[in-house]
Amino acid sequence: MSSPYPTPTLPGSRVDAPDLYLRDPEVVGGTAAELLDELDRRVFVVAPDAEPVPAAGGRLVSAADAVTGDHPVLGAVEPCAVTALGSAAFRRAYGVRLSYVVGEMARGIASAEMVTAAARSGILSFFGTGGLSLARVERTVAELARRLDGLPWGANLLHNPGEPELEEATAALLLEHRVPAVSASAFMGLTPAVVRCAASGLHRGPDGRIQRPTKIMAKVSRPEIARLFLAPAPDKILRKLVAAGQLTAAEAELAALIPVADDITVEGDSGGHTDGRPLLALLPRMIALRAEISGQYGYDRRVRLGAAGGLGTPEAVAAAFALGADYVLTGSINQLAPEADLSAAAKTLLAAADIADFTTAPAADMFEIGARVQVLKKGSRFWTRAQWLYDRYTTHPGLEELSPADLKKLETEIFGASVDEIWAQTRDFWQERDPKQLARAERDRKHRMALCFRWYLGMSTRWATEGEVERRGDFQLWCGPALGAFNRWAGPDIGSPGVVEIAENLMRGAAVLTRCDAAGRLGVDRVFPAVGYRVAARG
Repeated sequence: MSSPYPTPTLPGSRVDAPDLYLRDPEVVGGTAAELLDELDRRVFVVAPDAEPVPAAGGRLVSAADAVTGDHPVLGAVEPCAVTALGSAAFRRAYGVRLSYVVGEMARGIASAEMVTAAARSGILSFFGTGGLSLARVERTVAELARRLDGLPWGANLLHNPGEPELEEATAALLLEHRVPAVSASAFMGLTPAVVRCAASGLHRGPDGRIQRPTKIMAKVSRPEIARLFLAPAPDKILRKLVAAGQLTAAEAELAALIPVADDITVEGDSGGHTDGRPLLALLPRMIALRAEISGQYGYDRRVRLGAAGGLGTPEAVAAAFALGADYVLTGSINQLAPEADLSAAAKTLLAAADIADFTTAPAADMFEIGARVQVLKKGSRFWTRAQWLYDRYTTHPGLEELSPADLKKLETEIFGASVDEIWAQTRDFWQERDPKQLARAERDRKHRMALCFRWYLGMSTRWATEGEVERRGDFQLWCGPALGAFNRWAGPDIGSPGVVEIAENLMRGAAVLTRCDAAGRLGVDRVFPAVGYRVAARG
């Protein structure tokens, strides 16, 4: 879709200024930040004395017409709207107003209400399908498809190595309901499910260019995984999908000519699954990799790169754009929004967090392979208990080998019920979701232990979502230092900022800081203000 929003220009520095003077300015000197905070105001940098200072108003005259009292102009900082940051191509491709994405959060925390609020304000947002039943995903996606026809939105396809059938069923569902964008996350390699989403419906437009009806945004944190999404889909997977009747031969032929992803979100140290890599090191590496692979395949399209992880303040957002990000994506900070499907008790814990109040813990969906997620440490015992479970899993062949002391701790402190009761609940769950897991558990005592331990990891998220106050100390809340930084920036009295307000304020602050940087390049003292939070929501 094409964007209905205009494409403004970024602030530029005009350095052809020795021939220009400013006459009768309204303001000369003073605090540069106050002038630069007015995003639609052109600010000059003049040199009435030895030091460059900001100025506004007045009129420009040539050197030949200058008189005593006119100020020599060193350059100008042009107006900068929040809609000017990032890639105009991104905004056109998704039909959005901002180069900003509200990322998916599993178990529907990134809810239908959140996706709707963002879409109606011209912001791309993804529904968080991870951890939800297929029936729940289908109901929500069908409703969003009806509600948001023609607006920018998407849903998450979460890699699920333990349940590939669920991943494939989710992909089929997203295609059936014509979800316009799919965010592929936590992938450790390409699977038939994600390739099917990327290749289904491929065709050539009137201009001969390959068109993709379902845009693919891949979230990656490793160059080797980024390489897979930057390259065309593997022939082996394409042939398999054609043989299964899930792709046509024509679709497979076109898929071999273009990258798997339209956009790649480079995810630094973040809430949720994390490799703990800093964005400052990761994004430049990915930019170089994009250039390498684009040259290798001779693409006629440019894969856009976004930035995610650690983005909780305007300074961080501005830095991501300065690094070369085409768009930014926020995640855990949006859990504070009223649209987030999370309990008030959980939001209270999140709102009290500072940047050092986070740690990592074993991930429920990839428990057996040792994957980790970043979670809130302050106010919750979840992380210590989850690690205790993982330590027992790695050192014991089954529940029967736990010491009496460990078994007592497991049943009284962590489960709050006997192992037999927890296994009964676990068995019922997997009987409906994936009976093959039970068959494996009958053969493998260690797998049975893993499924029981995963009961706690899964329930800890449900308790947080539903606000089970008696299990408050076991809440599992996915988040990282960005949330602590956001809390300190926004302050304690902001109430419950909506997801659109959060986006507007972060982007507005980043625009102010971009103007401050332009003024600094013209010689004004490089003082970057602490850009305050202000309500600026639209729609």
